[in-house]
Amino acid sequence: MSRRGCFILLASFICILNSCNSSESDKEKISIGFSQSVDDDIWRTSMNHAMEVETSLHPEASLTIYNANRQPKKQIRDIEKFIENKVDIIIVSPFESDSIVPVIEKAKSKGIPVIVVDRKVNTSNYTAYLGADNIEVGRIAGKHIVSLSKGHANVIQIYGDLTTSPGLERSLGFKQVVKQYPGIKVFDLDSDDFGHPKPNYVKLLDSLPNIDYVYAFNDLIAYNAWKIAKGKGLENKIKFIGVDGLNGPFGGIQFVKDKILEATVLYPTGGSESIRLALRIANQEIVPKNNKLNTILIDSLNADIMSNQFDKITIQQSDIEQQQKIINDQEKKYSTRSNLLKLLIALFVIVLSLALYNIYSGITIRRKKKELEETNKKVVSQRNEIEKFSEELKLSNEARLNFFTGLSHEFKTPLTLILNSIESLGSEFKNKGATVNKEVNLMYNNSRRLLRLINQLLDYRKTEDQKFTLRASKTNILDFSNSIISDFYREAKKRNIDFSLTTNNPELEVYLDRNLMDKVYFNLLSNAFKFTPENGKISIAIKEDKVNSTVKIYFKDSGIGIPENELKEVFNAFYQGSNNYRNSSGIGLHLSKNFVELHKGKIEINSKNGAEFIITLQLGKEHLDEKDIIKEPILDFVHEPDYLDSEFIQSVEPKNTEDKYSILYIEDNKELLDFVSHKFSAEYTFFASDGTNAIEKALELIPDIIICDLNLPEKNGFQICEILKKDLRTSHIPIIMLTASDDQESYLKALESGVDIFLTKPFNLKVLGQSIKGLLFNREKLRFYYTNNILNIEDRDFGVSEQDFLGKLNDFIEKNLDNSAYTVEDLARSLTISRVQLYRKVKAILGISVSDHINNRRLDKSKELLKKSDLNISEIAYAVGFSSPNYFSTSFKNKFGVSPKEYKSKI
Repeated sequence: MSRRGCFILLASFICILNSCNSSESDKEKISIGFSQSVDDDIWRTSMNHAMEVETSLHPEASLTIYNANRQPKKQIRDIEKFIENKVDIIIVSPFESDSIVPVIEKAKSKGIPVIVVDRKVNTSNYTAYLGADNIEVGRIAGKHIVSLSKGHANVIQIYGDLTTSPGLERSLGFKQVVKQYPGIKVFDLDSDDFGHPKPNYVKLLDSLPNIDYVYAFNDLIAYNAWKIAKGKGLENKIKFIGVDGLNGPFGGIQFVKDKILEATVLYPTGGSESIRLALRIANQEIVPKNNKLNTILIDSLNADIMSNQFDKITIQQSDIEQQQKIINDQEKKYSTRSNLLKLLIALFVIVLSLALYNIYSGITIRRKKKELEETNKKVVSQRNEIEKFSEELKLSNEARLNFFTGLSHEFKTPLTLILNSIESLGSEFKNKGATVNKEVNLMYNNSRRLLRLINQLLDYRKTEDQKFTLRASKTNILDFSNSIISDFYREAKKRNIDFSLTTNNPELEVYLDRNLMDKVYFNLLSNAFKFTPENGKISIAIKEDKVNSTVKIYFKDSGIGIPENELKEVFNAFYQGSNNYRNSSGIGLHLSKNFVELHKGKIEINSKNGAEFIITLQLGKEHLDEKDIIKEPILDFVHEPDYLDSEFIQSVEPKNTEDKYSILYIEDNKELLDFVSHKFSAEYTFFASDGTNAIEKALELIPDIIICDLNLPEKNGFQICEILKKDLRTSHIPIIMLTASDDQESYLKALESGVDIFLTKPFNLKVLGQSIKGLLFNREKLRFYYTNNILNIEDRDFGVSEQDFLGKLNDFIEKNLDNSAYTVEDLARSLTISRVQLYRKVKAILGISVSDHINNRRLDKSKELLKKSDLNISEIAYAVGFSSPNYFSTSFKNKFGVSPKEYKSKI
């Protein structure tokens, strides 16, 4: 037996021990549920207490009490809850006789016995009724008044709630007696829910001075009626009779002893009896349908006797409760000591087993230790050699990859120059003849082909290094497909290829990264057109699968197809098919597979009468990480097909205006304003100002670029520029100054006011366009630099305004780093700018949202604490402002690729 086996044995023994104890202490009990109708009544409180005391005498039973608080709907819900919990017996003291009937019958139909106590209900579909005879209660009160008055008296009857069975029956029994005596006149009054006679009672006392008796339906009402009569000096003239006869300082018996009441009729609560009746039913004994409780008149003759009897019962109940508590304590002590003894025995057996095992294992370990030491020396030597070889291989491979990547990037600069030159030549030679245009198109298309191959190689390096990040947005898949395949229609028409796109749901939307999926489409369609002969067929079919919540995109062609034994190799990098006689990089399909899998989708291939690629994507966004989803799509350059030889397009308007940079043009000459706006509106989102509201407009929009004329109606361009550059909200925005003045003084003044570029009129549109692009490019470089050096802002020369803003921003974040309730709104208030302006400024400088920046600061701080402090992970999570350790661990792993625990273990 191993040590681990011994410990497993110990754990098993303890579990069994606990299980036995649990089974002994938690024997299946008879569960009783009691629905009380009223909770603010002494009589009801006495009933509840009697039930609890009686239940404590029966260890096999448990009691749960719900109070409806005079709310019929709540009482129905309480009983429904008892039914759902499958209690064994339900006891109900109904508040209303009708509304509760369906739920009582429902419980009975579910096989749960129902005992109705005190008040009756308008159904016989219950197990048993328990309560005093309320008609008899009324008769006893009536007989007592007849006896005292000799059949001549004026009596006020004050009832409680005549909608309930006790109220109706007490009145009925009372009147059955007194109506036999014409000399007794009865005046009926009601009371409120709190046991006070209503105002009519006072009026009646004033109008009828010869009132002899007051008969109230409970002792509380009788007591309150007595207090009112006492206020009028009538307490000795009128005799008061109540119902309930409870013992205690505020009970009816005490009122009789204190001569407040003439008499009270005992109305037993039936608490103890109802529990005993429930246990008889649970034990499947036959019980009567109606069970009556005895009642008696209590007056000055027997009040002391009854009080003494009740006191003795109360003392006995208290003694029983105390004894029960002592018994329970003793049982717990016995159980604890018994378990301890068993545990000690088990521990002794295990310790003995461990001792024997240790002797045996000591001998075995010494023998094997020598063998392991020799083996370990060999393993260490081999490991060192492998590590050395692996490091050399890694360095060599990294050097080759870096050379390959650097060379690919070097290709892109001359290619860009060649493409721009060809575009200019194409524009110049457009009308020079078909031959020249054909040669220009040939150069352009082959340059594009070369650029596309280089981009694919760079994409391949990114996939190998796992540097691609998904940026999925909600996209209409049909519109997206149409926008891509439009470039292939000319080739299809030229080669007479039947090219079609179909779908079974034109409105279907899918979360995808448009840039990555664009490359997948072009790779698949490029292959289809390469290998499909003239007069062939290429089709794209988009089919929604509602059952599996997916969409399948079928790319099918009638080309040469792929041999069946090579289908598994198609998606491998640099694969060349045996029947492929065309030059290709061999990485297009490999990249396509990686891009589809980034979307948590899959790509499959069939080859019968051509090739068919099937892309399967999941609908919705639950399968994607939250960080991979963006609200607005980000579109990079859309690659053109590399096999087209038709006339290239001189300019392409952006497909999505939401991705344009925004420009605010401040110019008081409307014609010039319209002209420039028209020339650049296809590429940028233009906003205009005539100079009167320039500063307000800039603060409202926070644009990416501001173009400003010098001579304006109110403030000149220098003044506007100086104000915007000094304002925290707009200091980061590049400004281009346009002016007819080309003197050196104006140029210097422009630089002093913070102008980024100074152009003189008449300016060249191409120069202006390139200036805008240059500023945006530099801003992107600066944004990248900020993002990667955000932790040491103070030590870098970023520019005064940006550095100052980021310094303040980080100071406020640092001060509130441990405050999880610190929001973007709080940060904006601290910086005295609006939330929108703060968002736009941070987005412009850092390229991320404010909340992401705060989260990054917290994660960077946590990383530092993990390195240098002795705090545990939960303490660090709260120290850097995360609301929970789980959320902190998830965020940390999303940012750094490892969990905090793994990171700390590697330090």
